[in-house]
Amino acid sequence: MSDLKTLLTEITALTNTIETDHPELYTFLDEQPITIPAFKHPNMNKKIMKEYLDDLKQVLNHYIKSHKDKK
Repeated sequence: MSDLKTLLTEITALTNTIETDHPELYTFLDEQPITIPAFKHPNMNKKIMKEYLDDLKQVLNHYIKSHKDKK
């Protein structure tokens, strides 16, 4: 359980960083209807949360690289 708690802490910290440092990117992180689970109690396990964290990191890194030259 502590691994899941660590992942959730990292996700929260990264999301806060994106919101604070890159608010223009943060608007794109809103949940899309297609990504909202259809189940009442979806299984959010360590693997799923790790994939989500990795996706957030990729989005941020891509954004930073693609906008670094424009500044």
